[in-house]
Amino acid sequence: MKLGYKTFVRCCVAVIVCCLLSSCYTVRLKNVYGDPEPDPFNDATDYYRYMKVREIDTTIKISVTDKDFTKLIKDCSEGIYIMEYRNTFGGILLSAVTFGRKRKVKAKYVCLKPTN
Repeated sequence: MKLGYKTFVRCCVAVIVCCLLSSCYTVRLKNVYGDPEPDPFNDATDYYRYMKVREIDTTIKISVTDKDFTKLIKDCSEGIYIMEYRNTFGGILLSAVTFGRKRKVKAKYVCLKPTN
């Protein structure tokens, strides 16, 4: 009987771990026209090397009747080159606990290089 209980617990833990890992994802949208705004001092080893990256990391409040939320980006006069949206388990948990009224927003974006 104990062997069956241990197997059940292990299966439950495996399912929970799979759900946690699949709930973290990143979506990146890239403009194929234009060049990114350069930043020669950004020598990061990730995708954004030598690009001037701006970040949004905030928690937004939405009422139950609202279906969407708009955040205006005013510092990109030429347009956006790359926009990355990240969803984490903590953000999903916050949304679930508050019944969707609070949501965690993590985004990175790179503006287009200004034309002369």
